[in-house]
Amino acid sequence: MPARSIKKQATKYIFVSGGVISGIGKGTTSASIALLLKAAGYKVAPLKFENYLNLDAGTINPIEHGDPFLCDDGTEADMDIGSYEKFLNEDMGKDNFVTMGQIYKTVIDRERRFEYDGEDVEAIPYITDEIISRVENLGRKKDADIVMIELGGTAGEYQNVFYYEASRMMTLKKPNDVLHVHVSYVPTPGHLVNQKPNRLNSRCGL
Repeated sequence: MPARSIKKQATKYIFVSGGVISGIGKGTTSASIALLLKAAGYKVAPLKFENYLNLDAGTINPIEHGDPFLCDDGTEADMDIGSYEKFLNEDMGKDNFVTMGQIYKTVIDRERRFEYDGEDVEAIPYITDEIISRVENLGRKKDADIVMIELGGTAGEYQNVFYYEASRMMTLKKPNDVLHVHVSYVPTPGHLVNQKPNRLNSRCGL
């Protein structure tokens, strides 16, 4: 069945975060939402942000972090990239996978080339600006209706604070174009009959 025709509008951004437990299912959640949006006729571009300072997943002990996923363009990425490929039936590559090491290296290389005109280079705004730039550039490069951004790790970790700050800044700048989805483990205490329901308010206009 052909996808329905959709009037082109401003690119939307969906940030998927996780709480309490790493490996709780953010990747599967992101891939599932992306698949549903694609089935509805939207062009979706997934993006995975990792916290670690490695430039890619190729040198990480697979026992510690799981086997890396090798993309067609040679990018050694996280296994979530494989989920994106399988769910969407599309090839992923270097534009879909970003580590904090890549972000820092890009900013430091610019500083060495004197591209900041002698400014004292600090995490905010330069690190957050580079994160936002990666998100927006992917949307433009893929001509995406929606960029689906998975934030690695869990909320509250000090090492991914700049990703969350960048998402906050984008929300303030584009309040009608940014949506946050949080994946969390919700236990059922023995003395309660039901879990506490979660509420999701969308301002994205999808």
